[in-house]
Amino acid sequence: MKHRGRHSLKARDFDGESEGTVVTDSDPLLNLLREMALAAGMIALLVLGLFAHTGSMPPLVVVESSSMIHDTNGEIGSIDAGDLVLVHNQPMDTVTTFAEASNPAHPRYGYEQHGMAGDVIIYDKNGEGGTPIIHRAILEVVPNVIKNPDRSAAPDDPTVLHCPDGGSYDDAVIALDGLYGACIMTWNVPGTNVVNQSTITIAFDGEDAAYYDCNRPAHANVEPFLVVWNWTPSQAGIMTLGDNNNCSVDQGPSAVNGSAGVHSASGIVRPIRDSWLIGVAGGEIPWLGTVKLALNTDPASPGTIYVPNSSYFALFLVVAGVLLAPMALEPVLNRFVKNAPEIKQATDEMEEE
Repeated sequence: MKHRGRHSLKARDFDGESEGTVVTDSDPLLNLLREMALAAGMIALLVLGLFAHTGSMPPLVVVESSSMIHDTNGEIGSIDAGDLVLVHNQPMDTVTTFAEASNPAHPRYGYEQHGMAGDVIIYDKNGEGGTPIIHRAILEVVPNVIKNPDRSAAPDDPTVLHCPDGGSYDDAVIALDGLYGACIMTWNVPGTNVVNQSTITIAFDGEDAAYYDCNRPAHANVEPFLVVWNWTPSQAGIMTLGDNNNCSVDQGPSAVNGSAGVHSASGIVRPIRDSWLIGVAGGEIPWLGTVKLALNTDPASPGTIYVPNSSYFALFLVVAGVLLAPMALEPVLNRFVKNAPEIKQATDEMEEE
């Protein structure tokens, strides 16, 4: 009888009926610690996997504002407040601008990210830290003709003292004498017909360059498309713009008339340098960042003000699905395990013994 009793216990083990006894006889504290360690390990593996994929730490950022939305009701594929966005650690020379991706003659023609042509980048405002900005790369200004500056000028002196013969002084560009700091006399804009120009004028009207819709009516000499007019960049770098900002570029009115610009402690954001680039926006995980925004106690943060209402509903469905899925799957899995041929064969063999 004892022999058969042992086999009966084993048979019950196969159909899951004895699992409760095993848990009850163990130390509850030990079980709790084991579950916590398992959860921490899974989170660590997830973070390390994302780091291996993106090369950035942290590998995700939470979008706070509505500057990149394409639909006020929210849209998967574009960037809404409350979305998590992967941050890929890429150098500046890998960034594809709107001007390049929308030019049929360019090798990257047709490349899109987050609902429009070109890459979306994450950067520090003038390299000064604070809340990073996530906006689209519109065009890049690249030095063409450069000259040596007046080396007697102090680092904080205005451009006119560094470059008495004209041009824009850029302390991050190597001059002809091999030293950092150069006077940029003319510019190129890859993906456009601007080559070796002292100032930059481009109309994104579908003829001069690809059409960029400002989503605004034309009035008082304000065009419905993006126009860069007679702009002398202060330095080499990338012009940026939020998809929802109606052509108000981050670099302000010196680049595009009527632009408010993005401001930092030192003033309006200048063209984005490589050293200011945090990363390139990759895939998005919609809605989940809303939780972080809701718990954010930073008075400078807008919180959940810009989160679309649809995101709350979607987030509720995701949380409910995560909580209910195990309960729904458990009876199905138990039935599958009980009916598995291997389990039946093992049970039959033990009964025969």
